[in-house]
Amino acid sequence: MSTTPHPFDKALALHHSDIRVGHFTGTTSPDYWNMVGPFGGTTAALALQSVLQHPDLLGTPIALTVNYAAALGEGAFDIQATAVRTNRSTQHWTVTITQPGADGTTNMTTTATVVTAARRDTWSQADLTMPEAPKPEAVDRISIGPSGVAWLDQYEMRPFSGGIPSKWDGSLQHSETRIWVRDAQARPLDFASLAALSDVFYPRVWLRRAKHVPAGTVSITTYFHVGAAELAEVGTGYLLGCAAGQQFFNGFFDQKAQLWSEKGALLATSNQIVYYKE
Repeated sequence: MSTTPHPFDKALALHHSDIRVGHFTGTTSPDYWNMVGPFGGTTAALALQSVLQHPDLLGTPIALTVNYAAALGEGAFDIQATAVRTNRSTQHWTVTITQPGADGTTNMTTTATVVTAARRDTWSQADLTMPEAPKPEAVDRISIGPSGVAWLDQYEMRPFSGGIPSKWDGSLQHSETRIWVRDAQARPLDFASLAALSDVFYPRVWLRRAKHVPAGTVSITTYFHVGAAELAEVGTGYLLGCAAGQQFFNGFFDQKAQLWSEKGALLATSNQIVYYKE
């Protein structure tokens, strides 16, 4: 068995400093680079990872909101995770990611909130059913991503509806994508990777307008609908991802997304607000 760490685990490597409880340091990963900064899903996973590694953690994640104030620059960064309220069954966290500026100041790049909970066995039911889909092996895998977008190479993506437009002709169409996806290098699913996978969908405005306009996520919220046992059952299998835009208005739009296991379990849902430019 290989002892080489998975690229995602290397990207999420955090070191708990002795400055204060919940203070971590890390370094950006070239494996998950996205033009001007890290892939946003990796940044979200880092924020969540700081909570998961906190010594005062209660339970497992149920909600994660990440606000991208600025792109992380290449190199070292600091994360501070703080438990601001702990109740009997829920725990509320704030997370900040900062980097040193060239002039000696501290730059705030990311803020986040996390809610964890000590779940208990109760009545459970899914009202949203998994869409019909072909078998993953029956769908062609997309080729390696363009130069400067290394993170795409870290995922095996098999879209069967709503792929990247073949022609950027400005035609108006639907904004829904359906895709099978998993890590390109096999890795068992966990909460951090599920958070990252919730952000693998390209901006819906590109599909809706068939126009390659500048766009970037401003804020994303992911809800987790599983526990550790359900994640273990998924293992290294494919996830079915569905994403669609909802409202495009004056430079911003929101897009919803769902991630399902091959067996039809709804694992996570997300919603994000995205900036776009003409």
